[in-house]
Amino acid sequence: MNDTSPLYSRAVIASGHELVSRAAAQILSQGGNAFDGVVAAGFAGAVVEQTLTSLGGGGFLLARTNEPGRSSREIFFDFFVDTPGKGLPRPVQSPHFFPVTVHFSGSDQEFNVGMAAAAVPGTLKGLIHVHERLGRLDLARVLRPAIDYARGHRLNDYQAGFLKLLRPIMTMSPTGRRLYEPGGTYLRAGDRLVNPETADFLEMLIHDRGARFYEGEIAEKIDSDMRQGNGLLTGEDLAGYRVIERSPLTVDYGEHRLLTSPPPSLGGTLIALSLALSNRLKPVSHQWGSAEHLIGTTGLMQEVERLRHAGITTPAALAAFLNGDKPAASVKQITTFSRGTTHVSIADWEGNVASMTCSNGEGCGYFVPGTGIMLNNMMGEDDLHPQGFHRSPPGERVASMMSPSLLLRDGQVELVLGSGGSKRIRTAIVQVISQVVDFKRSVTRAVEAPRLYWDADSDILQMEPGFSPQAVAALEKKVRVNIWPESSMYFGGVHTVVPGLEGAGDPRRGGAVCVVSAKEKKISTVLSPAH
Repeated sequence: MNDTSPLYSRAVIASGHELVSRAAAQILSQGGNAFDGVVAAGFAGAVVEQTLTSLGGGGFLLARTNEPGRSSREIFFDFFVDTPGKGLPRPVQSPHFFPVTVHFSGSDQEFNVGMAAAAVPGTLKGLIHVHERLGRLDLARVLRPAIDYARGHRLNDYQAGFLKLLRPIMTMSPTGRRLYEPGGTYLRAGDRLVNPETADFLEMLIHDRGARFYEGEIAEKIDSDMRQGNGLLTGEDLAGYRVIERSPLTVDYGEHRLLTSPPPSLGGTLIALSLALSNRLKPVSHQWGSAEHLIGTTGLMQEVERLRHAGITTPAALAAFLNGDKPAASVKQITTFSRGTTHVSIADWEGNVASMTCSNGEGCGYFVPGTGIMLNNMMGEDDLHPQGFHRSPPGERVASMMSPSLLLRDGQVELVLGSGGSKRIRTAIVQVISQVVDFKRSVTRAVEAPRLYWDADSDILQMEPGFSPQAVAALEKKVRVNIWPESSMYFGGVHTVVPGLEGAGDPRRGGAVCVVSAKEKKISTVLSPAH
């Protein structure tokens, strides 16, 4: 749309870090489209949100194009991780794999790390693939913000807090200690983080577009290290990794249509199930936050959990259920991952939109030589491997609860959204959508409003503070309730954009919104209230 008037007067970006949003805004101000912007944001996030995402992790991106004279294209880019181990004997003897205790507020949690915890990474290849398919600017310009950040940036409070929690993992190796504990002092908020190896690696990407990482000398180093260190990731795994382009899962919600994650991931199907059940409850006659609303929402979440365990985890099973067929009695165990994540939503002034969610888990502790990149630990999560660790065959695409989504009405995008938050991703997204659609609340109010989550494992309703005492009292007569002392990243981080108008960065996860004017290309930034 370079030769026509813009569709909107502004482009909008929402993410979990000011520098990520500004990276995308900078690219848009230089003539890039939403896809250039989201790729720039992805690389920037790998540098400044290093505890949540990495070029050694995986992700999903939902794109919708708006090109003059052509129908919109809707593409779901799946660049999530694969199970490793091609070319290795089965089973692998004595894998490098061990638990690390992380001290959260009020409780401790164990994460399994080590070289055998790393799955086949997809984020690097995915970002390059999206840029080649839909980008406009040259890669050198798109990478420039991330390169500058890698040369040095200040840690904000959120990332410093995450680094403190994950210190045992971040400092496992000499590379990690050099990066995050220079001179023997662990980095804190306001300190300058410098990662020259990543900066140099990104400069190299301009020329080789990841070839050395997946098939060349870097892949050979990874393969050698893994074999010597009893890891599972091989050069054959890296060379065989492919980005998969899928059609998004669609579900109607009243007069709206949601596009979200298709199989093999579960998050989109469970969101679709929630919205399908909500359709049966309409019209909504009560107020948001009332006792009726909270009781109904809790009942909906309980029913979704029941149906999930009954086997409704695929679009086919969902369609059969909605047609009145009985759910399957048995559930096939599906490898899923849903830990630490970050999200970016973008809508440019031409009508192109992108929704991207990425994750590195907690990281496995191993840094790829010469890159400053820590690989993921997605082979080390208990909920990912219900049948036991290292039993899945190599080359399988791992599923996830991550669900980058678009909400449309009359063929036009009304919301670009997604979230981090493990199992709370789907409930956070559904609650935001319901507030905007059913209760006509602004996107900012919907994102900042308190949330609830039915914790089926503990048979208890987790609630953020902010609901009325009367509504909570009515709810407590129905279920056990745990009210948190303050809002928390536990309940997700829904970074949302209304094309052409505004965005909302979730204060639970350091949300930041950038707006770029179509005419002057001027950038303005809005931080979430938590800042």
